[in-house]
This record gives sequence, C-alpha cells and structure tokens, in this order.
Amino acid sequence: MEGFIVVATYLNEIDAELAQATLAASGIEAYLRYEDTGHMMPVLQQTEGVKLLVVPENYDEAKLILTTSPNIMES
Repeated sequence: MEGFIVVATYLNEIDAELAQATLAASGIEAYLRYEDTGHMMPVLQQTEGVKLLVVPENYDEAKLILTTSPNIMES
C-alpha cells in the first residue's frame, strides 16, 4: 500500500477491524495489512501484528480518534 502509513498495530484481526470501523464512522478511509499466509497461519498476526494504515493527511486525526475514550452517558 504505497502512500499509506501505519497509525496503529493490533494483536489480531478483530481488534484491527473494530478500529478500522471506528475510523470509517468518522469518515477516514483505512486499510489493514497483515501476513498470515491467507488465513492459514493466524498465529502470525500475533507475532507480526495487524497494521492499520491511513493516508498521511489523516494520520493525526486518526491517532486522536483511536486514542480517545468513548463518552460514557451519565444517568
């Protein structure tokens, strides 16, 4: 993925997909990069990680979104 940079690395595909969906909800396009030999060796995700990529222009906003805790409604 030329032109994209890593904004975060996750231990598994599920966590990475949740982060990708969070960015998508904010209008930021993101892609996942991982090497698990076509899902035949998912353990490689834990050793290499699943990388979440964005374009450099969206890096700061994406980092902020991913590191900000969600608001909790008070009763």
